Amino acid sequence: MCGRFAINATPDEVAAHFALADIEGFPPRYNIAPGQPILVVLPAPPREPGSNRPAHQSMLVRWGLIPAWSKDPANLPMLFNARSETAAEKASFKAAMRHRRALVPASGFYEWRRVGRNKAQPYWVRPKDGGLVAFGALVETYAEPGGSEIDTAAILTTAARGDLAAIHDRMPVVIRPANFERWLDCRTQEPRDVADLMRPPEQGLFEAIPVSDRVNRVDNTGPELQHRAEVPAARDAADPARPVEDRQLKLF
Repeated sequence: MCGRFAINATPDEVAAHFALADIEGFPPRYNIAPGQPILVVLPAPPREPGSNRPAHQSMLVRWGLIPAWSKDPANLPMLFNARSETAAEKASFKAAMRHRRALVPASGFYEWRRVGRNKAQPYWVRPKDGGLVAFGALVETYAEPGGSEIDTAAILTTAARGDLAAIHDRMPVVIRPANFERWLDCRTQEPRDVADLMRPPEQGLFEAIPVSDRVNRVDNTGPELQHRAEVPAARDAADPARPVEDRQLKLF
């Protein structure tokens, strides 16, 4: 699963990594949770020959996809993740998988490892070499009955492997820079054409750092959340984390 992530990079670093036009300044965000706004990267409109316009554009969306066909989103679970293996067939995601694939810039993500019936150890999972990664994502625009629209997104997940599998069996899909264009090209690349991009990343890409269970609370947002720390064995650390990790039905 991917229930929390962070982006520590500057706007200039994000713009350079994702070939974006200058984007408005934003502070580092160390504890991004479902329901909050997140930055997504989309293909830019077709360019004039010889144009210097950047290849991609950015947009703020709500993290938690609302299918276009939904009549009452309040009765839907929070669709903040989508299983990559089945997204092309699921009613909630198949239209976005075919027509609206996106990238989510991130510096890393948090995951929880169960250490007992009522305990969990959070980990900050980041690229070993630092820098940014891109999560594969799906975007959907939902038209509310009153006529207003809301842009929403879900992050795709895949099977974890290696050391990460010992923490949790799922992790975000990671799209490498060499594959950005193919992933975002929904005009000529159907879901079956990009299925290979949703496989688990190579072993050794990430490192997992145990961190304090302060990350379990959404209102804790400082950089200290990423400092190495062990959850004391006597404390019950699981309950605050469970709403993030277990709230979404396995069906999705």
